[in-house]
Amino acid sequence: MKQLNTLAVEQVPDFKILPPTRRDLYYGGGWHAPLSRDFTEVLNPATGEGLGAVAWAGAADVERAVAAAQGGFVRWRDMAPLERATIMKQAAAAIRRHAGELARLETADSGVPCQRIAPDVESGALAFEYFAGLVTELKGTTIPVGGKNLNYTLREPLGVIARINAFNHPFLFAAQHAAAALAAGNSVIVKPAEQTPLSSLYLAEVIGSLFPAGVLSVLPGGRLCGEALAMHPKVAKVGLIGSLATGKAILAAAAHTLKKVSLELGGKNALIAYPDADRTNLSAGIVKGMNFAFLGQSCGSTSRVFLHEDIHDEVLERVVQAVRTMKFGDPRDPATEMGSLVSQAQLDKVSHYVELALGEGARLVLGGSRPPDPQLAKGFYFEPTIFADVTTRMRIAREEVFGPILSILKWRDEEELFTAVNELDYGLSASIWTSDLLTAHRAAARVEAGYVWVNGAGAHYYGAPFGGYKQSGLGREESIEELIDNTQVKNVNISL
Repeated sequence: MKQLNTLAVEQVPDFKILPPTRRDLYYGGGWHAPLSRDFTEVLNPATGEGLGAVAWAGAADVERAVAAAQGGFVRWRDMAPLERATIMKQAAAAIRRHAGELARLETADSGVPCQRIAPDVESGALAFEYFAGLVTELKGTTIPVGGKNLNYTLREPLGVIARINAFNHPFLFAAQHAAAALAAGNSVIVKPAEQTPLSSLYLAEVIGSLFPAGVLSVLPGGRLCGEALAMHPKVAKVGLIGSLATGKAILAAAAHTLKKVSLELGGKNALIAYPDADRTNLSAGIVKGMNFAFLGQSCGSTSRVFLHEDIHDEVLERVVQAVRTMKFGDPRDPATEMGSLVSQAQLDKVSHYVELALGEGARLVLGGSRPPDPQLAKGFYFEPTIFADVTTRMRIAREEVFGPILSILKWRDEEELFTAVNELDYGLSASIWTSDLLTAHRAAARVEAGYVWVNGAGAHYYGAPFGGYKQSGLGREESIEELIDNTQVKNVNISL
């Protein structure tokens, strides 16, 4: 995806968090206090400092927001597609005008270094432009049925769509998936992650007034808010980015009304390195694929690295040296490459998995603890961690940690390799490294994953469908497939 120029991050002269100026619930084209008067304090995970309180939506607020979204849907649906596209392009321009504030806000809310998360802002703007360009591609077909009949199909929007997002890319997820649903003619209710609601609220502040009232809503809230959206009979579809457990809960809740569901869930993704792989590029790819900039908090992280025994020792040493030289610390520092985890819960989880790995016999090569720097003591920091001598039976090789723990496994036999790679219930992404084209195609065909890189890792491209096999999710995103999934087909038969 297109990278954001770092100059945009410097539009705001200091790091004082100004936006969002509104912290209430946004629906019906306006801001509303929660009916329960419930507000929740948001923390800066890098410093432990408060970022202010935000409104917390309950079931009664969801009821009102859905009613407003239904009214907005009728107006938005009936608007000419190119008119909708024009408004969406205006939204993209508005996002870019506020790129600096959004990047700083994301850093304060998530703990990810500002220079690393800034491209998410540009990708969010690009999503509005990409899907705006596809509005005229929602075409029907004519079907020959014989006789004096004209039979054709129409592709129509679903209605009210709820998007329940994760904390690791809060602004990007809010913008990207709202854009797909809006382009198809739906109204959208965004529920940001509990830990990172601020950029979604600011998105409403920046672009909300461009759309008819009710078309875009933002409801920060907890589990009750998410359950109410998933079970509401007037919500036509719910989309989730989250854990496998949350995905199963959403699927069960949505079954009450048989609504459509899209799920982008966890991954325990494999990076497979053949002995003929370029050692320099492979080592860099392992570091990039692990998403250390986000402290491994990425569903697409290639956290299981299978190194062929012929290159294992050399590549492991290269990776350790590369990670050791990455700058770790305050995410507000433009030179910082790795910041903090998002919450105490994530910190506790990562610490627990380190203990499990040591107990099961994995060899700690790097990291494994909180940093000793007293200036980082109040934040949720954890050193980038690498384990070697990992076996396929160990929990760090089988369970998604969602933290900065990289597991290195050694392989010799290709059949045994693919058995190990594919035996898990996850199947989101995979990365294959080789200099041989035949090997690359063979391996890509063998891995059970929905998104495969060859001699690369981590990159996403609008137009390329992203999604998982098995229990890594349902549906595809970031492409025309996501746009189509936000529609339904109507068949019309005319007797002439």
